[in-house]
Amino acid sequence: MGNLIQWQWDGYHEYHQSKTNLLIHIVAVPMLLGANVSLLWSLLHMAWLGAGASLAIMIISLVLQGRGHKMEVTPSIPFSSPINAISRLFVEQWINFPRFVLTGGWWRAYQAAR
Repeated sequence: MGNLIQWQWDGYHEYHQSKTNLLIHIVAVPMLLGANVSLLWSLLHMAWLGAGASLAIMIISLVLQGRGHKMEVTPSIPFSSPINAISRLFVEQWINFPRFVLTGGWWRAYQAAR
């Protein structure tokens, strides 16, 4: 997983240069993280309606982010398998995007965006 984190981080700014994509991500990533936590809570408490709503929000977030990435000059590297997709999405959502925001990378990219 460590290599995946670094591999993704090394090219992160290349895939996040579109102002629209950056705005989508600043809303959609926290939305997905909240839905992840809500899903776990809902499953632990057998709150099936909450679990379903959480899954729906997660899907909406990923669709929005996917559309945002299609606006980028440098397209994302396609997923090679379902496991590759899940691991890359997990690392981006929980590690590299928060890191991008907290280190000021998101703001610098937004200011420089076309």
